[in-house]
Amino acid sequence: MRVYHLPPHPTCLIFDIDSTLYTCPEYAHEQIDSQIRHFADLRGMTHEAARALIAEERRAYAAAHDGKKISLGNLFTRLGITIEESIEWRKTLFDPADFLRRDERLIAALAELQKRFRLVCVTNNPVLPAQKTLRALGVESLIEQTVGLDTCMKSKPAREMLERAALAPFSECVSIGDRYDIDLALPLELGMGAILVSGAEDVYELPDIL
Repeated sequence: MRVYHLPPHPTCLIFDIDSTLYTCPEYAHEQIDSQIRHFADLRGMTHEAARALIAEERRAYAAAHDGKKISLGNLFTRLGITIEESIEWRKTLFDPADFLRRDERLIAALAELQKRFRLVCVTNNPVLPAQKTLRALGVESLIEQTVGLDTCMKSKPAREMLERAALAPFSECVSIGDRYDIDLALPLELGMGAILVSGAEDVYELPDIL
């Protein structure tokens, strides 16, 4: 975990979901790879060729943007796949219940945080699969609002998503996620707090830090 900045009086915590509220490399991989395989099938490519293309596009983007990472949704738009198409793919290609289970330690941590903060999620998945993920983890009732890919028709990092998610002034919000470029860089520019985590194990510790 790395704390980049904390506001003096935070009142709203904005969580990423995938690889932030759970630690499951298999599910994180399948979400990405299922879309790449589907893209390959639509384009008449082998799965390996599509994976190589995506990897090269990621490298090219990073080289042109000072090493910054790009979300898969934004990368697909560079390859002619609209956000609307990405939304439909993400609704049908994977099911969090196949990989995730109720997490009592996460429930306890978020329940403790909810006593002092408003809890929001912002994700590059559509709201429906995001809510299925929260339900599988047992924390759906603790999250006041979920902003997804289909809320603003944009993929993180996007100011519009943060504007919808912030249930307090930016100066009272803290963004929490596992990817600096996607989850934290823009919130920091907007004056939010930012905490980089590597999965649920770090989230368990947040009640003692905040």
